[in-house]
Amino acid sequence: MTLPKQHPDLKLTLGPVQYNWSADKWRDFYFSIADEAPIDIVYVGETVCSKRQPFFNDVIPDVIERLEAAGKEVVLSTLALIMNKREMRSVEELAQIEGFMIEGNDVSTLSLLAEKPHMVGPYVNAYNEGTLDYIANNGAVCVSLPVELSFESIKILAAHSNVELEVQVFGKLPLAVSARCYHARHNGLSKDNCQFVCDKDYDGMDLDTLDDEPFLAVNGIQTMSYSYANLLGELDLLRQAGVHHCRLSPHSCNMEVVANAFRDVLEDKINLAEGYAILEEQVGNYPFSNGYFYGVEGVQAKGILAGAA
Repeated sequence: MTLPKQHPDLKLTLGPVQYNWSADKWRDFYFSIADEAPIDIVYVGETVCSKRQPFFNDVIPDVIERLEAAGKEVVLSTLALIMNKREMRSVEELAQIEGFMIEGNDVSTLSLLAEKPHMVGPYVNAYNEGTLDYIANNGAVCVSLPVELSFESIKILAAHSNVELEVQVFGKLPLAVSARCYHARHNGLSKDNCQFVCDKDYDGMDLDTLDDEPFLAVNGIQTMSYSYANLLGELDLLRQAGVHHCRLSPHSCNMEVVANAFRDVLEDKINLAEGYAILEEQVGNYPFSNGYFYGVEGVQAKGILAGAA
Protein backbone atom coordinates (compact mmCIF):
# COMPACT_ATOMS: atom_id res chain seq x y z
CA MET A 1 0.00 0.00 0.00
CA THR A 2 3.06 2.27 -0.23
CA LEU A 3 2.62 5.37 -2.38
CA PRO A 4 5.22 7.99 -3.40
CA LYS A 5 5.38 10.74 -0.80
CA GLN A 6 3.92 14.12 -1.68
CA HIS A 7 2.81 17.08 0.40
CA PRO A 8 -0.48 18.55 -0.82
CA ASP A 9 -2.34 20.78 1.61
CA LEU A 10 -3.73 18.71 4.48
CA LYS A 11 -5.53 20.65 7.19
CA LEU A 12 -5.70 19.60 10.81
CA THR A 13 -9.14 20.01 12.32
CA LEU A 14 -10.47 19.62 15.85
CA GLY A 15 -13.89 18.03 16.18
CA PRO A 16 -16.42 19.25 18.75
CA VAL A 17 -16.05 18.29 22.41
CA GLN A 18 -18.38 15.31 22.77
CA TYR A 19 -18.33 14.99 26.56
CA ASN A 20 -20.12 16.76 29.38
CA TRP A 21 -17.43 19.12 30.61
CA SER A 22 -18.09 22.05 32.91
CA ALA A 23 -18.36 25.47 31.26
CA ASP A 24 -15.03 26.52 32.77
CA LYS A 25 -13.22 23.40 31.55
CA TRP A 26 -14.86 23.71 28.13
CA ARG A 27 -13.88 27.38 27.79
CA ASP A 28 -10.33 26.88 29.04
CA PHE A 29 -9.85 23.94 26.68
CA TYR A 30 -10.68 26.04 23.63
CA PHE A 31 -8.61 28.97 24.89
CA SER A 32 -5.61 26.63 25.08
CA ILE A 33 -6.33 25.31 21.60
CA ALA A 34 -6.46 28.88 20.31
CA ASP A 35 -3.16 29.81 21.90
CA GLU A 36 -1.09 26.64 21.55
CA ALA A 37 -2.43 24.15 18.99
CA PRO A 38 -1.54 24.20 15.26
CA ILE A 39 -5.15 23.56 14.24
CA ASP A 40 -6.69 25.04 11.10
CA ILE A 41 -10.41 24.43 11.71
CA VAL A 42 -12.18 24.06 15.07
CA TYR A 43 -15.69 22.64 15.43
CA VAL A 44 -17.66 24.12 18.33
CA GLY A 45 -21.05 23.01 19.61
CA GLU A 46 -23.04 20.21 21.21
CA THR A 47 -23.49 17.09 19.10
CA VAL A 48 -24.59 14.49 21.68
CA CYS A 49 -27.17 15.82 24.18
CA SER A 50 -29.14 19.06 23.92
CA LYS A 51 -29.55 19.18 27.71
CA ARG A 52 -25.84 20.04 28.04
CA GLN A 53 -25.97 23.04 25.73
CA PRO A 54 -27.30 25.68 28.18
CA PHE A 55 -24.37 25.15 30.54
CA PHE A 56 -21.81 26.61 28.14
CA ASN A 57 -23.98 28.90 25.99
CA ASP A 58 -22.69 31.98 27.83
CA VAL A 59 -19.03 31.22 27.06
CA ILE A 60 -19.45 30.36 23.37
CA PRO A 61 -18.99 33.97 22.17
CA ASP A 62 -15.73 34.29 24.13
CA VAL A 63 -14.49 30.97 22.77
CA ILE A 64 -15.28 31.90 19.16
CA GLU A 65 -13.66 35.31 19.56
CA ARG A 66 -10.49 33.77 21.01
CA LEU A 67 -10.27 31.10 18.29
CA GLU A 68 -10.80 33.55 15.44
CA ALA A 69 -8.27 35.99 16.92
CA ALA A 70 -5.75 33.11 16.77
CA GLY A 71 -6.47 32.57 13.08
CA LYS A 72 -8.63 29.47 13.44
CA GLU A 73 -11.68 28.89 11.27
CA VAL A 74 -14.70 28.15 13.47
CA VAL A 75 -17.47 25.76 12.40
CA LEU A 76 -20.68 25.45 14.45
CA SER A 77 -21.66 21.80 15.00
CA THR A 78 -25.22 20.54 15.44
CA LEU A 79 -26.87 17.56 17.14
CA ALA A 80 -26.30 14.08 15.78
CA LEU A 81 -29.80 12.94 16.80
CA ILE A 82 -32.80 15.29 16.84
CA MET A 83 -35.53 13.86 19.04
CA ASN A 84 -38.12 16.59 19.58
CA LYS A 85 -39.41 19.99 18.43
CA ARG A 86 -37.26 21.89 20.92
CA GLU A 87 -34.10 20.32 19.53
CA MET A 88 -35.27 20.97 15.98
CA ARG A 89 -35.85 24.65 16.80
CA SER A 90 -32.35 24.95 18.25
CA VAL A 91 -30.87 23.53 15.06
CA GLU A 92 -33.04 25.81 12.93
CA GLU A 93 -31.70 28.80 14.86
CA LEU A 94 -28.11 27.67 14.28
CA ALA A 95 -28.76 27.15 10.57
CA GLN A 96 -29.91 30.76 10.25
CA ILE A 97 -26.71 32.23 11.73
CA GLU A 98 -24.79 34.21 9.14
CA GLY A 99 -21.02 34.39 8.96
CA PHE A 100 -20.30 30.85 10.17
CA MET A 101 -20.04 27.48 8.50
CA ILE A 102 -22.48 24.97 10.03
CA GLU A 103 -21.81 21.23 10.40
CA GLY A 104 -24.92 19.10 9.94
CA ASN A 105 -24.84 15.80 11.82
CA ASP A 106 -28.46 14.66 11.43
CA VAL A 107 -29.93 14.12 7.96
CA SER A 108 -32.89 16.32 8.88
CA THR A 109 -30.47 19.22 9.32
CA LEU A 110 -29.32 19.02 5.70
CA SER A 111 -32.64 20.35 4.40
CA LEU A 112 -32.21 23.43 6.62
CA LEU A 113 -28.77 24.02 5.11
CA ALA A 114 -29.79 23.43 1.49
CA GLU A 115 -28.13 25.72 -1.06
CA LYS A 116 -26.02 27.27 1.69
CA PRO A 117 -22.32 26.32 2.02
CA HIS A 118 -22.00 23.93 4.97
CA MET A 119 -20.13 20.95 6.38
CA VAL A 120 -21.50 17.42 6.89
CA GLY A 121 -20.40 15.49 9.97
CA PRO A 122 -19.43 11.82 10.42
CA TYR A 123 -22.87 10.81 11.71
CA VAL A 124 -24.41 11.15 8.23
CA ASN A 125 -24.03 7.87 6.34
CA ALA A 126 -22.00 9.06 3.35
CA TYR A 127 -20.92 5.60 2.23
CA ASN A 128 -21.07 5.86 -1.57
CA GLU A 129 -20.67 8.13 -4.56
CA GLY A 130 -24.40 8.73 -4.97
CA THR A 131 -24.72 10.02 -1.43
CA LEU A 132 -21.74 12.32 -1.89
CA ASP A 133 -23.30 13.69 -5.08
CA TYR A 134 -26.56 14.38 -3.25
CA ILE A 135 -24.73 16.09 -0.39
CA ALA A 136 -22.63 18.19 -2.78
CA ASN A 137 -25.69 19.25 -4.77
CA ASN A 138 -27.31 20.30 -1.51
CA GLY A 139 -24.53 22.83 -0.91
CA ALA A 140 -21.99 20.96 1.23
CA VAL A 141 -18.35 21.94 0.79
CA CYS A 142 -16.83 19.31 3.09
CA VAL A 143 -17.90 15.87 4.32
CA SER A 144 -16.42 14.15 7.37
CA LEU A 145 -16.62 10.51 6.37
CA PRO A 146 -18.10 7.81 8.64
CA VAL A 147 -15.38 6.42 10.88
CA GLU A 148 -15.80 2.78 9.83
CA LEU A 149 -14.88 3.30 6.18
CA SER A 150 -11.79 1.48 4.90
CA PHE A 151 -8.98 3.16 3.00
CA GLU A 152 -10.11 1.40 -0.18
CA SER A 153 -13.53 3.02 0.17
CA ILE A 154 -12.01 6.38 1.06
CA LYS A 155 -9.88 6.28 -2.12
CA ILE A 156 -12.92 5.59 -4.29
CA LEU A 157 -14.93 8.40 -2.69
CA ALA A 158 -12.02 10.85 -2.89
CA ALA A 159 -11.49 10.10 -6.58
CA HIS A 160 -15.18 10.69 -7.28
CA SER A 161 -15.98 13.57 -4.97
CA ASN A 162 -16.05 17.26 -5.84
CA VAL A 163 -16.30 18.25 -2.17
CA GLU A 164 -13.51 18.21 0.39
CA LEU A 165 -13.28 15.09 2.54
CA GLU A 166 -12.31 14.71 6.19
CA VAL A 167 -11.22 11.59 8.10
CA GLN A 168 -10.89 11.20 11.88
CA VAL A 169 -7.27 10.34 12.67
CA PHE A 170 -7.20 10.49 16.48
CA GLY A 171 -9.49 9.75 19.40
CA LYS A 172 -12.28 7.46 20.48
CA LEU A 173 -14.57 6.78 17.55
CA PRO A 174 -18.26 7.79 17.63
CA LEU A 175 -19.98 4.53 16.69
CA ALA A 176 -23.68 5.07 17.36
CA VAL A 177 -26.30 7.24 19.03
CA SER A 178 -29.53 6.07 20.62
CA ALA A 179 -32.73 7.52 22.06
CA ARG A 180 -31.75 5.95 25.39
CA CYS A 181 -29.22 7.48 27.78
CA TYR A 182 -26.86 4.72 28.87
CA HIS A 183 -25.15 6.92 31.44
CA ALA A 184 -28.44 7.60 33.23
CA ARG A 185 -29.56 3.97 33.10
CA HIS A 186 -26.22 2.77 34.52
CA ASN A 187 -26.74 5.08 37.49
CA GLY A 188 -30.34 4.02 38.08
CA LEU A 189 -31.80 7.21 36.65
CA SER A 190 -34.18 8.05 33.84
CA LYS A 191 -33.13 10.08 30.82
CA ASP A 192 -35.42 12.96 31.83
CA ASN A 193 -33.98 12.98 35.36
CA CYS A 194 -30.40 12.08 34.53
CA GLN A 195 -28.87 14.60 36.98
CA PHE A 196 -26.15 15.04 34.33
CA VAL A 197 -24.20 12.07 35.70
CA CYS A 198 -22.19 11.93 32.47
CA ASP A 199 -20.12 14.82 33.83
CA LYS A 200 -18.29 12.30 36.02
CA ASP A 201 -16.54 10.79 33.00
CA TYR A 202 -14.42 13.32 31.13
CA ASP A 203 -13.74 10.86 28.28
CA GLY A 204 -16.81 8.68 28.52
CA MET A 205 -17.55 5.70 30.74
CA ASP A 206 -15.61 2.55 29.84
CA LEU A 207 -17.50 -0.73 29.47
CA ASP A 208 -16.23 -4.29 29.99
CA THR A 209 -17.56 -7.57 28.67
CA LEU A 210 -18.78 -10.31 31.04
CA ASP A 211 -15.22 -11.66 30.84
CA ASP A 212 -13.88 -8.33 32.15
CA GLU A 213 -12.38 -7.38 28.81
CA PRO A 214 -12.49 -3.65 27.92
CA PHE A 215 -15.01 -3.26 25.11
CA LEU A 216 -16.63 0.10 24.41
CA ALA A 217 -17.23 3.48 26.01
CA VAL A 218 -20.51 5.24 26.76
CA ASN A 219 -21.10 8.97 26.58
CA GLY A 220 -24.72 9.76 27.41
CA ILE A 221 -26.73 8.47 24.44
CA GLN A 222 -23.56 7.81 22.46
CA THR A 223 -21.60 4.58 22.04
CA MET A 224 -17.89 5.00 21.37
CA SER A 225 -14.83 2.86 20.90
CA TYR A 226 -12.76 1.98 23.95
CA SER A 227 -9.50 2.30 22.03
CA TYR A 228 -8.18 5.52 20.55
CA ALA A 229 -8.09 5.61 16.77
CA ASN A 230 -4.62 6.57 15.58
CA LEU A 231 -3.87 7.12 11.89
CA LEU A 232 -0.57 8.94 12.41
CA GLY A 233 1.16 6.34 10.25
CA GLU A 234 -1.44 6.64 7.49
CA LEU A 235 -1.34 10.41 6.96
CA ASP A 236 0.65 10.14 3.73
CA LEU A 237 -1.78 7.59 2.34
CA LEU A 238 -4.71 9.87 3.14
CA ARG A 239 -3.26 12.92 1.45
CA GLN A 240 -2.13 10.86 -1.54
CA ALA A 241 -5.71 9.64 -1.88
CA GLY A 242 -6.99 13.23 -1.93
CA VAL A 243 -8.32 13.66 1.63
CA HIS A 244 -8.24 17.33 2.64
CA HIS A 245 -8.85 17.37 6.40
CA CYS A 246 -7.64 15.17 9.27
CA ARG A 247 -9.84 15.38 12.37
CA LEU A 248 -8.61 15.07 15.92
CA SER A 249 -11.34 14.30 18.44
CA PRO A 250 -10.98 16.18 21.76
CA HIS A 251 -10.20 14.34 24.99
CA SER A 252 -9.07 15.42 28.45
CA CYS A 253 -5.43 14.68 27.63
CA ASN A 254 -3.23 17.53 26.43
CA MET A 255 -4.68 18.05 22.97
CA GLU A 256 -2.18 20.80 22.20
CA VAL A 257 0.58 18.19 22.49
CA VAL A 258 -1.42 15.76 20.34
CA ALA A 259 -2.01 18.39 17.66
CA ASN A 260 1.65 19.37 17.61
CA ALA A 261 2.68 15.71 17.22
CA PHE A 262 0.45 15.33 14.16
CA ARG A 263 1.63 18.63 12.70
CA ASP A 264 5.29 17.75 13.25
CA VAL A 265 4.89 14.38 11.54
CA LEU A 266 3.07 16.00 8.63
CA GLU A 267 5.92 18.49 8.23
CA ASP A 268 8.67 15.86 8.72
CA LYS A 269 9.95 17.56 11.88
CA ILE A 270 9.78 14.29 13.81
CA ASN A 271 9.56 10.67 12.69
CA LEU A 272 6.69 8.25 13.30
CA ALA A 273 8.37 6.56 16.27
CA GLU A 274 8.71 9.90 18.02
CA GLY A 275 5.14 10.81 17.17
CA TYR A 276 3.77 7.52 18.50
CA ALA A 277 5.74 7.96 21.74
CA ILE A 278 4.20 11.38 22.28
CA LEU A 279 0.67 10.09 21.67
CA GLU A 280 1.18 7.05 23.91
CA GLU A 281 2.19 9.32 26.76
CA GLN A 282 -1.01 11.31 26.33
CA VAL A 283 -3.51 8.43 26.24
CA GLY A 284 -1.93 6.42 29.07
CA ASN A 285 -3.04 2.80 29.26
CA TYR A 286 -5.57 3.00 26.43
CA PRO A 287 -4.70 1.03 23.28
CA PHE A 288 -4.51 2.48 19.79
CA SER A 289 -6.43 1.05 16.85
CA ASN A 290 -6.76 1.55 13.09
CA GLY A 291 -8.56 -1.62 12.00
CA TYR A 292 -11.35 0.08 10.07
CA PHE A 293 -8.79 1.78 7.85
CA TYR A 294 -7.52 -1.65 6.78
CA GLY A 295 -10.96 -3.19 6.33
CA VAL A 296 -10.87 -5.38 9.45
CA GLU A 297 -12.32 -5.14 12.95
CA GLY A 298 -11.99 -1.57 14.13
CA VAL A 299 -10.27 -2.55 17.38
CA GLN A 300 -7.25 -4.02 15.61
CA ALA A 301 -3.86 -2.35 15.16
CA LYS A 302 -2.51 -2.92 11.66
CA GLY A 303 0.32 -1.71 9.45
CA ILE A 304 2.89 0.59 11.01
CA LEU A 305 0.79 0.95 14.15
CA ALA A 306 1.00 -2.81 14.81
CA GLY A 307 4.78 -2.60 14.73
CA ALA A 308 4.80 0.41 17.03
CA ALA A 309 2.50 -1.19 19.61
